[in-house]
Amino acid sequence: MEKKRKFEIAKIVFSISFFMVFTALTGCGKEEDSALSAYKVSMSEFYDKLAEYDNSINSINPDSDSAKEELLGYLDQMNDTYKAMGDLKVPNEFSGIADLATEAKDYMQKANDCYHKAYDGEFDEESLSLASQYYERANKRAFIMLQVLHGENPSDDSVSVTTEDAYQFATIDDDEGAEESEETEEMIEMESTE
Repeated sequence: MEKKRKFEIAKIVFSISFFMVFTALTGCGKEEDSALSAYKVSMSEFYDKLAEYDNSINSINPDSDSAKEELLGYLDQMNDTYKAMGDLKVPNEFSGIADLATEAKDYMQKANDCYHKAYDGEFDEESLSLASQYYERANKRAFIMLQVLHGENPSDDSVSVTTEDAYQFATIDDDEGAEESEETEEMIEMESTE
């Protein structure tokens, strides 16, 4: 007799409630160049879509016959959203997060591949474990990017932020930062353990 495995949505649900608080990437009434403005709009849409996927995934009935197909469908859509975000041209003001965007996109692709391997056909617990790890890494980078976009110094121990002036962390929302932000480039590094 084959042991029936309960569909585990809880392992892949992305906690996005904090993102929803910060989705409006607005300036302080300053005129911005069109590339920066377009990037801010695109990133706001990215985080809004993540919130939608979170709601959709949380609404899946794990006992439903179509639960796996629904989950994989939402993950495919989320993967496409990460790809689009990772392909955006990052403005000079936020050039330090360009690598994080690429890493997030790549980790989401790996997560999606592993989720399909875990749930397509016979259940594969090892693939599910890998998928969860890749998923967490993608979302961790998305969260760090959000913090930087809002002028916060990322609070994660695996991240270090350095600027040309160690005492200033210029962002687009900083009244003085408009002119200085082009001169003060943020450098963000993740520890190589991930």
